[in-house]
Amino acid sequence: GLLVAVFIANESRTMTTGEANDSTASSSAAADALLDSEESRSLQNPHARRNLPPTASGAVDLGGLPAQDAADALFRGSEILAPMVRASTTPLRTLALAHGASLTFTEEIIDRAVRPAVRAVNSELGTVDYRVPLSSYSAKVQRRMAADTDNPDSKRGSVLLRIDPAVERNRLVYQVGTGESALALEAASKVVGDVSGIDVNMGCPKKFSVGGGMGSALLGDERRACDIISTLRRNIAKPVSAKIRLLDPDRPRPTLDFVRALINAGANAVTIHGRIVGDEAHVDARWSTLVDVVRELKRTESVPINVNGDLYTRADIGEMRRRTGCDGIMLARPALYNVSIFNKGDERDSRGADSTGDVADMDISTFQTRNHTGRLGYGSPLLSPRIDVIQEYIARCVRYRTHSKNAKYVVMEMLNHRRTPASRVAFMDVRLEGGQTVNSVSPCRSLDDLVRLFDVRRTMAIPGRGGGGGGAAVEDDADAHRYDDRYFTDHDKFRRERLAGDGSGATTKGGEDSDGGKAPKRQKVDY
Repeated sequence: GLLVAVFIANESRTMTTGEANDSTASSSAAADALLDSEESRSLQNPHARRNLPPTASGAVDLGGLPAQDAADALFRGSEILAPMVRASTTPLRTLALAHGASLTFTEEIIDRAVRPAVRAVNSELGTVDYRVPLSSYSAKVQRRMAADTDNPDSKRGSVLLRIDPAVERNRLVYQVGTGESALALEAASKVVGDVSGIDVNMGCPKKFSVGGGMGSALLGDERRACDIISTLRRNIAKPVSAKIRLLDPDRPRPTLDFVRALINAGANAVTIHGRIVGDEAHVDARWSTLVDVVRELKRTESVPINVNGDLYTRADIGEMRRRTGCDGIMLARPALYNVSIFNKGDERDSRGADSTGDVADMDISTFQTRNHTGRLGYGSPLLSPRIDVIQEYIARCVRYRTHSKNAKYVVMEMLNHRRTPASRVAFMDVRLEGGQTVNSVSPCRSLDDLVRLFDVRRTMAIPGRGGGGGGAAVEDDADAHRYDDRYFTDHDKFRRERLAGDGSGATTKGGEDSDGGKAPKRQKVDY
């Protein structure tokens, strides 16, 4: 029998949130009418701040703080779980927080996907859910969801966003995919009461995003990018940030100019990923350029600047902080490999950034690709065994009733080097002591299957709640992103078929895919 039990008490929670106006205004001026700010409508003076404790999110109650003060509390000294499609949902977000992350981002959810969602307090799970009703989908998708025997609750619709306020209060940022200021504000206004900030995705290079004028398309349209930021800042009382990529492989100036334009438009913080559009994930991030950019921004700008890209060890994190003075670091793939990388331990004990000599004057690109040994390296004693981390992730999927397809996808991501830089692969063993592999996960069709395969023997209580009960891994109607297992088991062939127009493995972000009808507009993920 299954040994996973989720303890639940039928205790209601009372929560409030701002509701979006139904306006469909097409200009930023009309969009301003959607929500009046609780702050002055002038943009922040970044040099006029309160003295807040130098702690990351969770140590400061952000309620009532001006947006820039709240951003400082969120981002300065922070370690952040990055927005990752399918992955950055409640189980992984709360797991990252449990292992030491100070802040997490939702997966990118596009503005139009939020429009049909209905906010509901889930008193059973102790969560706030944004649910897309079944009636919002086309007849074809409704039939498929109703016939999903592995996830029977899908017939009630899908959960676009599930938030655990007991764990995530003051620690969650909603990332919106958008190309229009009015739509960005409509989406942000709908969820702002349940999150601590709004981040605009300006870095995704995928075809669905760029084709819709979103993601990295904004890097080439500074006016539109700044219009989105300024519209959100004029109307949202909470921090507004942006996540971007480097704009040039070698020259800092294009990226510096773009970031400064965003700050002048009102951005309370900016995160910079160390790759340009077109760079593959298996190629090293451009740390040399990234260091030059961030160091200069920290010299001249006063809002938090965060760094993202290939920070796979505590040694990487410490060296990037030392060389740039960055305010926060953001982890994506390193957190999927082992989310316990957020465990800082006693950072005064810096033994073992590299046991082969002093790295202070080492070229950053050389440091980036060498084998980091010792206490802060790949084999750090601060890291939990990966099998334990995966078991805890699956237990949290049960606790939050995650759709089995999403849970399975994340577990398969944890077990492969498909997007690991080639220079790192030799130092990062994906083998597990239990022998589980991508191929053994592939046949799993339910959370119960994953529980059995990984011999999950944990209980996940809802923090601060009593009650009892237990049972098997009951799956709720949380959003199921569709994908083909060949994405992991035979990725090269799958990618060739996709590029040749085979069309298999179509996937969506922000809800079930659709074929028209009444379904909300979705975007396709390009593999």
